[in-house]
Amino acid sequence: MLTIKPIFALLLIALASLFTYFITVSQITSNTSEVLISSEETWNGNPIPAYPEGKPKISILKITIGPGSTLPKHLHPVINAGVLLTGELTVEDEFGNKLKMKAGDPIIEVVNTVHFGVNSGDVPAEIIVFYAGSEGMTITKVLEETNP
Repeated sequence: MLTIKPIFALLLIALASLFTYFITVSQITSNTSEVLISSEETWNGNPIPAYPEGKPKISILKITIGPGSTLPKHLHPVINAGVLLTGELTVEDEFGNKLKMKAGDPIIEVVNTVHFGVNSGDVPAEIIVFYAGSEGMTITKVLEETNP
């Protein structure tokens, strides 16, 4: 009877290890990658300009726009793109083009074009934005006018 217990214990250990292996393999093979957006144009149809000269500098910002808030008119001299995490946001450029976004929507932002955003929803709009500039460049230039 003493020889059965160690064998049984080894069997349980082997089964537990096998179970852990299959769960780990299952988790690895269930990972996915999804392209949210890929384009050579900004959201309003303009071509994305060339990257700036100089030492590259990447900035990642999480921007929160309160319910009912309007961002001041501004422009970005660098290429940037983002994903709206929560809420809703309407972006409008100086030509009257509009993009309505909801949580999960990606955006390739306009470059050197005056625009602003409006959160007409009841919850904060949170967006993660990636800026691809170069050392010493400003990523956002706010215009003197604070509202459209």
